[in-house]
Amino acid sequence: MRINKGVEWAAHACALLVPLWPDKGLSLSALAEFHDLPEPYMAKQMQALARAGIVSGGRGRSGFYTLARPPNDITLLDILLAVDGDEPMFRCSEIRQNGPCASNPSECKVPCNIAAGFWQAEEAYRASLARIDLASLSGAVAAQLGPTKVAKAGEWISANVRTRG
Repeated sequence: MRINKGVEWAAHACALLVPLWPDKGLSLSALAEFHDLPEPYMAKQMQALARAGIVSGGRGRSGFYTLARPPNDITLLDILLAVDGDEPMFRCSEIRQNGPCASNPSECKVPCNIAAGFWQAEEAYRASLARIDLASLSGAVAAQLGPTKVAKAGEWISANVRTRG
C-alpha cells in the first residue's frame, strides 16, 4: 500500500491547526512554509480538505484556514478519504476466470479468498485510521517533539496566526 504524499501534507497541515481551533487559523502560505512545501500543491490538499468539511476558510493567499470541526471529530481516515478519495485499494479483476483452468463466471459468485483477504485487510486498515483523531495525534506529536521544539513551533505559529471575525 502506498499513501499519496498529499495525504501526509494534509495531515501535517491539520495538525498545525489543532491548537488554533476554533477561531484561529493559518494562511495557505504559512501552512506551506512551515514544512517547506510548494504552495500550489498545498493549496490542492487544502481545497480537498475544505470540500470534505475538515477545514474552512482559504479564499486565496490573503485568506486563512481553520479546522471546521473539533479536532477530536477529525480522524486520519477522514483526511485520507478527503485527499485520496474513497476508492478501494484492491480491485478484484476476477483473474480466476482467465487461463487454461479458468472458472466460469457462474462459479465466481462468491469472492475468492485472495480478494476477501485483501478486503479484510483494507477494512482493518481503515478502522485503524478511524481510531486516530487529531486531538490525540496532536498530543502525541507534541510529546515526541519535546518542549524545545514545541516552544519554537508555538512561537512561529503565534507570529503567523490569524483570527476569525
